Amino acid sequence: MKNEANNLIKLMPGESKRAVFSTTDSESQQNKDKYFLDSGDKISYFYEPGALGPNGELLVEPEVSLNKIGHALHELNPVFRKYTFSEKIKEAAFQLGFEEPVIPQSMYIFKNPKIGSEENDSTEKSRKLTNVTAHQDASFLHTEPLKVAGFWIALDDSTIENGCLWIASKSHTSGVHRRYIRNPDKDSDELLVYTSGAPYYQKSNFSAVPVPKGSCILIHGQVVHYSEANKSSKPRHAYTFHVIEQKNTTYSKDNWLQPTRTFLNLYRN
Repeated sequence: MKNEANNLIKLMPGESKRAVFSTTDSESQQNKDKYFLDSGDKISYFYEPGALGPNGELLVEPEVSLNKIGHALHELNPVFRKYTFSEKIKEAAFQLGFEEPVIPQSMYIFKNPKIGSEENDSTEKSRKLTNVTAHQDASFLHTEPLKVAGFWIALDDSTIENGCLWIASKSHTSGVHRRYIRNPDKDSDELLVYTSGAPYYQKSNFSAVPVPKGSCILIHGQVVHYSEANKSSKPRHAYTFHVIEQKNTTYSKDNWLQPTRTFLNLYRN
Protein backbone atom coordinates (compact mmCIF):
# COMPACT_ATOMS: atom_id res chain seq x y z
CA MET A 1 0.00 0.00 0.00
CA LYS A 2 2.85 2.40 0.71
CA ASN A 3 4.38 1.61 -2.66
CA GLU A 4 1.06 2.22 -4.35
CA ALA A 5 0.69 5.55 -2.56
CA ASN A 6 4.06 6.55 -4.02
CA ASN A 7 2.75 5.61 -7.45
CA LEU A 8 -0.31 7.77 -6.89
CA ILE A 9 1.87 10.72 -5.87
CA LYS A 10 3.35 10.66 -9.36
CA LEU A 11 -0.15 11.31 -10.72
CA MET A 12 -0.89 14.34 -8.54
CA PRO A 13 -2.78 17.20 -10.24
CA GLY A 14 -1.26 20.52 -11.26
CA GLU A 15 -1.47 23.82 -9.39
CA SER A 16 -4.93 24.81 -10.59
CA LYS A 17 -6.52 21.72 -9.04
CA ARG A 18 -4.73 21.48 -5.71
CA ALA A 19 -7.05 21.39 -2.73
CA VAL A 20 -6.15 21.83 0.95
CA PHE A 21 -7.66 19.66 3.67
CA SER A 22 -8.09 20.65 7.31
CA THR A 23 -10.26 19.25 10.10
CA THR A 24 -10.27 22.53 12.04
CA ASP A 25 -13.67 24.24 11.68
CA SER A 26 -12.28 27.72 11.08
CA GLU A 27 -9.81 26.50 8.45
CA SER A 28 -11.95 23.94 6.61
CA GLN A 29 -11.60 25.16 3.06
CA GLN A 30 -13.29 22.00 1.82
CA ASN A 31 -16.60 23.39 3.10
CA LYS A 32 -16.63 25.61 0.00
CA ASP A 33 -14.79 23.26 -2.33
CA LYS A 34 -16.71 21.30 -4.95
CA TYR A 35 -13.58 19.24 -5.55
CA PHE A 36 -14.01 17.81 -2.04
CA LEU A 37 -17.79 17.48 -2.38
CA ASP A 38 -17.42 15.44 -5.57
CA SER A 39 -14.58 13.22 -4.35
CA GLY A 40 -16.70 10.32 -3.10
CA ASP A 41 -16.41 8.32 -6.33
CA LYS A 42 -12.91 9.43 -7.34
CA ILE A 43 -9.28 9.29 -6.31
CA SER A 44 -8.66 12.86 -5.17
CA TYR A 45 -5.69 14.57 -3.54
CA PHE A 46 -5.80 16.83 -0.49
CA TYR A 47 -2.79 18.81 0.68
CA GLU A 48 -1.52 19.98 4.04
CA PRO A 49 -2.46 23.61 4.80
CA GLY A 50 1.20 24.66 4.86
CA ALA A 51 2.25 22.76 1.75
CA LEU A 52 0.88 25.17 -0.87
CA GLY A 53 1.65 28.75 -1.75
CA PRO A 54 -0.99 31.39 -2.64
CA ASN A 55 -1.16 30.25 -6.26
CA GLY A 56 -1.28 26.55 -5.53
CA GLU A 57 2.45 26.03 -5.96
CA LEU A 58 4.14 23.37 -3.84
CA LEU A 59 6.31 24.71 -1.01
CA VAL A 60 7.62 21.26 -0.10
CA GLU A 61 8.56 18.08 -1.90
CA PRO A 62 5.56 16.21 -3.34
CA GLU A 63 6.23 13.21 -1.09
CA VAL A 64 5.50 15.23 2.05
CA SER A 65 2.87 17.65 0.70
CA LEU A 66 -0.25 15.56 1.07
CA ASN A 67 -2.65 15.22 3.96
CA LYS A 68 -4.64 12.39 2.36
CA ILE A 69 -5.87 10.72 -0.81
CA GLY A 70 -9.55 9.74 -0.99
CA HIS A 71 -12.29 8.75 -1.15
CA ALA A 72 -12.73 5.79 -3.55
CA LEU A 73 -9.38 4.00 -3.30
CA HIS A 74 -11.19 0.83 -2.19
CA GLU A 75 -13.15 0.81 -5.42
CA LEU A 76 -10.87 2.26 -8.10
CA ASN A 77 -7.36 1.17 -7.12
CA PRO A 78 -6.59 -2.57 -7.39
CA VAL A 79 -4.05 -2.59 -4.54
CA PHE A 80 -6.30 -0.89 -2.01
CA ARG A 81 -9.28 -2.86 -3.24
CA LYS A 82 -7.38 -6.09 -2.58
CA TYR A 83 -6.73 -5.27 1.07
CA THR A 84 -10.12 -3.68 1.72
CA PHE A 85 -11.98 -6.78 0.57
CA SER A 86 -9.61 -9.31 2.12
CA GLU A 87 -10.94 -12.27 4.08
CA LYS A 88 -9.56 -10.80 7.32
CA ILE A 89 -11.65 -7.66 6.86
CA LYS A 90 -14.75 -9.66 5.98
CA GLU A 91 -14.30 -11.84 9.06
CA ALA A 92 -13.90 -8.77 11.30
CA ALA A 93 -17.10 -7.24 9.93
CA PHE A 94 -18.92 -10.55 10.42
CA GLN A 95 -17.76 -10.75 14.04
CA LEU A 96 -19.02 -7.17 14.55
CA GLY A 97 -22.47 -8.29 13.47
CA PHE A 98 -22.68 -6.66 10.06
CA GLU A 99 -25.19 -8.43 7.81
CA GLU A 100 -24.97 -6.34 4.63
CA PRO A 101 -21.89 -4.15 5.08
CA VAL A 102 -21.07 -1.62 2.38
CA ILE A 103 -18.09 0.71 2.08
CA PRO A 104 -18.87 4.37 1.36
CA GLN A 105 -15.34 5.79 1.56
CA SER A 106 -11.64 5.10 2.00
CA MET A 107 -8.58 7.27 2.60
CA TYR A 108 -4.81 7.05 2.58
CA ILE A 109 -3.62 9.33 5.38
CA PHE A 110 -0.02 10.51 5.26
CA LYS A 111 0.76 12.26 8.57
CA ASN A 112 4.23 13.05 7.26
CA PRO A 113 7.10 13.82 9.65
CA LYS A 114 7.49 17.39 10.83
CA ILE A 115 5.22 18.88 8.19
CA GLY A 116 4.71 22.34 9.58
CA SER A 117 7.58 22.26 12.03
CA GLU A 118 9.66 25.37 12.38
CA GLU A 119 12.92 25.07 10.51
CA ASN A 120 15.48 27.67 9.56
CA ASP A 121 13.94 29.27 6.49
CA SER A 122 10.94 31.60 6.26
CA THR A 123 8.90 29.13 4.21
CA GLU A 124 9.10 26.50 6.93
CA LYS A 125 8.33 29.03 9.66
CA SER A 126 5.05 29.92 7.98
CA ARG A 127 3.69 26.40 8.28
CA LYS A 128 1.55 24.85 10.94
CA LEU A 129 1.72 21.50 12.60
CA THR A 130 -1.48 19.69 11.74
CA ASN A 131 -3.51 17.53 14.08
CA VAL A 132 -6.88 15.89 13.60
CA THR A 133 -9.70 17.46 15.62
CA ALA A 134 -11.51 15.11 17.99
CA HIS A 135 -14.52 13.73 16.13
CA GLN A 136 -16.90 10.82 15.62
CA ASP A 137 -17.07 8.99 12.30
CA ALA A 138 -20.87 8.93 12.58
CA SER A 139 -20.85 12.71 12.22
CA PHE A 140 -19.80 12.24 8.61
CA LEU A 141 -21.44 8.92 7.72
CA HIS A 142 -24.78 8.87 9.47
CA THR A 143 -27.35 6.08 9.21
CA GLU A 144 -30.72 5.42 10.85
CA PRO A 145 -30.43 3.35 12.96
CA LEU A 146 -26.75 4.02 13.46
CA LYS A 147 -24.24 1.32 12.55
CA VAL A 148 -20.87 2.61 11.36
CA ALA A 149 -17.38 1.22 11.95
CA GLY A 150 -13.97 2.53 10.97
CA PHE A 151 -11.12 0.23 9.96
CA TRP A 152 -7.80 2.00 10.58
CA ILE A 153 -4.69 0.15 9.37
CA ALA A 154 -1.25 1.35 10.49
CA LEU A 155 1.26 1.25 7.63
CA ASP A 156 4.06 2.49 9.90
CA ASP A 157 4.64 1.97 13.60
CA SER A 158 2.16 4.37 15.20
CA THR A 159 3.59 6.04 18.30
CA ILE A 160 2.81 8.95 20.60
CA GLU A 161 5.67 10.87 18.99
CA ASN A 162 4.49 10.48 15.40
CA GLY A 163 0.77 11.01 15.92
CA CYS A 164 -0.98 7.80 16.98
CA LEU A 165 -4.72 7.70 17.62
CA TRP A 166 -6.17 8.89 20.93
CA ILE A 167 -9.56 7.46 21.92
CA ALA A 168 -12.07 8.58 24.56
CA SER A 169 -13.17 5.62 26.65
CA LYS A 170 -16.92 4.80 26.62
CA SER A 171 -17.67 7.68 24.25
CA HIS A 172 -19.51 5.25 21.98
CA THR A 173 -22.43 5.40 24.44
CA SER A 174 -22.91 9.18 24.26
CA GLY A 175 -24.83 9.57 20.98
CA VAL A 176 -23.85 11.58 17.91
CA HIS A 177 -22.68 15.02 19.03
CA ARG A 178 -22.94 16.87 15.73
CA ARG A 179 -23.13 16.13 12.02
CA TYR A 180 -21.33 17.29 8.89
CA ILE A 181 -23.94 17.72 6.17
CA ARG A 182 -24.71 19.27 2.81
CA ASN A 183 -25.82 22.83 3.43
CA PRO A 184 -29.62 23.13 3.16
CA ASP A 185 -29.14 26.84 2.37
CA LYS A 186 -28.57 26.70 -1.39
CA ASP A 187 -27.77 30.44 -1.53
CA SER A 188 -24.74 30.06 0.75
CA ASP A 189 -21.19 29.68 -0.54
CA GLU A 190 -20.71 27.05 2.17
CA LEU A 191 -21.44 23.73 0.47
CA LEU A 192 -20.96 21.76 3.67
CA VAL A 193 -21.71 22.75 7.25
CA TYR A 194 -21.63 21.33 10.75
CA THR A 195 -24.97 21.21 12.53
CA SER A 196 -23.37 22.77 15.62
CA GLY A 197 -20.07 24.08 16.89
CA ALA A 198 -17.23 21.80 17.91
CA PRO A 199 -17.94 20.06 21.24
CA TYR A 200 -15.49 20.46 24.08
CA TYR A 201 -13.80 17.22 25.04
CA GLN A 202 -11.78 16.90 28.24
CA LYS A 203 -8.35 15.70 27.19
CA SER A 204 -7.96 13.56 30.31
CA ASN A 205 -10.70 11.27 28.95
CA PHE A 206 -8.50 10.18 26.06
CA SER A 207 -5.96 7.38 25.99
CA ALA A 208 -3.22 6.93 23.41
CA VAL A 209 -3.40 3.83 21.21
CA PRO A 210 0.12 3.21 19.84
CA VAL A 211 0.32 0.12 17.62
CA PRO A 212 2.95 -1.56 15.42
CA LYS A 213 2.66 -1.35 11.66
CA GLY A 214 0.27 -3.88 10.20
CA SER A 215 -2.21 -3.44 13.05
CA CYS A 216 -5.88 -2.72 12.37
CA ILE A 217 -7.84 -0.62 14.88
CA LEU A 218 -11.63 -0.99 14.75
CA ILE A 219 -13.48 2.19 15.69
CA HIS A 220 -17.16 2.33 16.66
CA GLY A 221 -18.92 5.12 14.76
CA GLN A 222 -19.69 7.09 17.93
CA VAL A 223 -16.23 6.78 19.50
CA VAL A 224 -14.56 10.18 19.86
CA HIS A 225 -10.99 10.04 18.61
CA TYR A 226 -8.24 12.24 17.26
CA SER A 227 -4.54 12.28 16.45
CA GLU A 228 -1.91 14.86 17.26
CA ALA A 229 0.65 16.32 14.90
CA ASN A 230 3.60 14.20 13.83
CA LYS A 231 6.50 15.86 15.63
CA SER A 232 8.93 13.02 15.01
CA SER A 233 11.32 12.30 12.17
CA LYS A 234 9.36 9.19 11.17
CA PRO A 235 6.25 8.92 8.99
CA ARG A 236 2.93 7.62 10.25
CA HIS A 237 1.02 6.54 7.16
CA ALA A 238 -2.33 4.79 7.55
CA TYR A 239 -5.06 3.40 5.35
CA THR A 240 -8.59 3.76 6.64
CA PHE A 241 -12.07 3.01 5.38
CA HIS A 242 -15.56 2.87 6.81
CA VAL A 243 -18.22 0.21 6.83
CA ILE A 244 -21.91 0.91 7.26
CA GLU A 245 -24.80 -1.50 7.66
CA GLN A 246 -27.19 -1.46 4.71
CA LYS A 247 -29.77 -4.00 5.93
CA ASN A 248 -32.74 -2.30 7.63
CA THR A 249 -30.94 1.05 7.79
CA THR A 250 -31.26 4.33 5.89
CA TYR A 251 -28.21 6.26 4.72
CA SER A 252 -28.92 9.90 5.57
CA LYS A 253 -29.72 12.03 2.52
CA ASP A 254 -27.92 15.05 3.96
CA ASN A 255 -24.60 13.26 4.56
CA TRP A 256 -21.75 15.13 2.86
CA LEU A 257 -20.91 12.05 0.77
CA GLN A 258 -23.78 10.96 -1.46
CA PRO A 259 -23.45 7.89 -3.67
CA THR A 260 -23.35 8.35 -7.43
CA ARG A 261 -23.55 4.57 -7.73
CA THR A 262 -24.20 1.68 -5.39
CA PHE A 263 -21.75 1.37 -2.51
CA LEU A 264 -19.72 -1.84 -2.80
CA ASN A 265 -20.87 -4.70 -0.58
CA LEU A 266 -17.99 -6.05 1.50
CA TYR A 267 -19.14 -9.67 1.38
CA ARG A 268 -19.85 -9.74 -2.35
CA ASN A 269 -16.58 -8.34 -3.67
